[in-house]
Amino acid sequence: MPTSAIRTVDPVSTPEKTTTPEKTTTGAPAGPDETPGAGDLLVAGLRRTLDGRWHAVRDTVREQIDRPDLLPDPSRTLAQARARSLEEMQALAERGFAAAGFGADHGGTGDIGASITAIEMLGYADLSLMVKAGVQWGLFGGAVENLGTARHHERYVADIIDLDLLGCFAMTETGHGSNVQELETTATYDADTREFVIDSPTPSARKDYIGGAAEHATMAAVFAQLITAAPGAEPEGHGVHCFVVPIRDADGNDLPGVTTGDCGYKGGLAGVDNGRISFDHVRIPAENLLNRYGDVEADGTYRSPIDNVNKRFFTMLGTLIRGRVSVGATAGAAARKALTLATRYGLVRRQFDAPDTDDEILILDYLGHQRKLLPLIAKSYAIACAQNELTAELHEVQSSTDTGDEHSTRQRELESAAAGLKAYSTWHASHSINVAREACGGAGYLDENQLSILRGDIDVFTTFEGDNTVLTQLVAKELLSAYADDVRGLSAGGWVRFVAGMARDVVAEKTAVRQVVQTLLDSSDEDTEESALTDRATQIRLLRNREDHLVRTCAQRLRRARDDDNDAFEVFNNAQDHLLKVGRAHTERVVLEAFVQAIDDCDSRAAATLLSTVCDLFVYSALEDDLAWFLMHRHVSVERAKAIRRGVNELCLQLRPHARALVDAFGVPEGLLSAPMLDHG
Repeated sequence: MPTSAIRTVDPVSTPEKTTTPEKTTTGAPAGPDETPGAGDLLVAGLRRTLDGRWHAVRDTVREQIDRPDLLPDPSRTLAQARARSLEEMQALAERGFAAAGFGADHGGTGDIGASITAIEMLGYADLSLMVKAGVQWGLFGGAVENLGTARHHERYVADIIDLDLLGCFAMTETGHGSNVQELETTATYDADTREFVIDSPTPSARKDYIGGAAEHATMAAVFAQLITAAPGAEPEGHGVHCFVVPIRDADGNDLPGVTTGDCGYKGGLAGVDNGRISFDHVRIPAENLLNRYGDVEADGTYRSPIDNVNKRFFTMLGTLIRGRVSVGATAGAAARKALTLATRYGLVRRQFDAPDTDDEILILDYLGHQRKLLPLIAKSYAIACAQNELTAELHEVQSSTDTGDEHSTRQRELESAAAGLKAYSTWHASHSINVAREACGGAGYLDENQLSILRGDIDVFTTFEGDNTVLTQLVAKELLSAYADDVRGLSAGGWVRFVAGMARDVVAEKTAVRQVVQTLLDSSDEDTEESALTDRATQIRLLRNREDHLVRTCAQRLRRARDDDNDAFEVFNNAQDHLLKVGRAHTERVVLEAFVQAIDDCDSRAAATLLSTVCDLFVYSALEDDLAWFLMHRHVSVERAKAIRRGVNELCLQLRPHARALVDAFGVPEGLLSAPMLDHG
């Protein structure tokens, strides 16, 4: 589709409201220009854009999970919920669900993008099942796959895929979560026995919140400080490495030296058996070290293809970002499901008399209700497009055999993008699900209508696979340090001193300007105040200008660390709010540009036209949410600020007739939208 197809017009034409919308064959309210049956084609066009490259995988999983019995049942006990998750995961294994995530040379099919997409789709069913599957195949299996070598692949991978070996991912400790480099668990090499001794030397070294550790896992991928002593040398630490450690026997009993515990009831995810693990000088064979990036010879000599300990650590962690990408993707799916339920409820629930009729008014015909849901639907579309791009990039990077500098740069940029989008998507999901619950009133509070359960289950997504605040800060730090390798692993004060010592003009590395965006920018007025707010290039410039301003001013604040009287950590701490703003602004700009690209790639003119209006609402809503900043820094005038507010209203009214089509395009299987409130309003 030509670039011009995504250019927009002023959102001023307000369709006539109706209290009884005309239905298409899909049940979607017909737009003012729709003909009978047109809704089918429109929904199909929208869905094809949302489903992206692995659309066939999505359709296959949709068929497999279109079962109401997959939904969480709050009447189950904790033990029953956990057993049910394992049972359903075993059914997935029998259908070959996990094979795509593992290499073709040891039992898998090597389609990384398909693997992430399949996990994402479980967000429409039961988030406990998604997390349970993600721990087994994505985290535990991913550690063996990506950090191990042939000996580990041959020994473990087939059993991991088939669930003959159940594992857990033991990274987080009671005292250290986000700061993985400072984990306290130790793995000390004993040259006399050719073994590693795994130990929890302090109470805070206990592995905590570990999915699978409470009941089902028999082995753990344990992250620990590797310590060796070469002949005649003092013990030496080589940083965090990963080891496979048996923790239970076939009867479920803790092995000698291993103590497991149960985290018990949580705020959600009843079907996930989170637990704790402590080690008391547990001995494992030396070959249980996952040795792709570091190994120990028989005499205790440590060898690694990466000499620098910080670079080695971050290279290892970089191979494990599949879990982070999956969490962000699944959160997006959960948000789309909640918004589908709330929108459908808004199309059947009525309140207060309509003028000149005997009917009451559909609650989705109220602008206030539209403002609750439609901007969040628009944001969900934008996030889905960005997520599709991220999944594709992860697939390409991790499928590549290249090890050169260009590959390293792509890997580094991928890690930053994954961090930013995970935070952006999970915060959006948590907010959207809560708004959807409120939009359904008392009905939304009943477990039978799913939203209250979904709200509890999604809550921890902002915390695991990287705390959102830490991840957002990471994005900003990457921008300010221009992806310099030697900045990784520095303390907060050390990082600030690095940035402060850079050249006067800080260069923020952006994703390469895509052709569609460049074309728009080249053909438009650079003055955002003089150009139409509905012009796509103007919208892009506003978000780019915000990001550039924030990066520049944040760098200026951090340069105060060059003054002898200033403590580097204090400078960093005082600028932390600014850093977080940089990270969020960068990610939102990236999300918009991904949405623009997806519209340009759309092969349905009707769908592209509607998507363009949805994109307008996403931008207008984003500007409105941050209007104080844009006004305070004079990036928009007062009159333009008022136009933004009016624009949100007008765009909501424009999209109201398409509300059902927009959520139908999410493709949530009908069996998973079981909610009595939709039957009678």
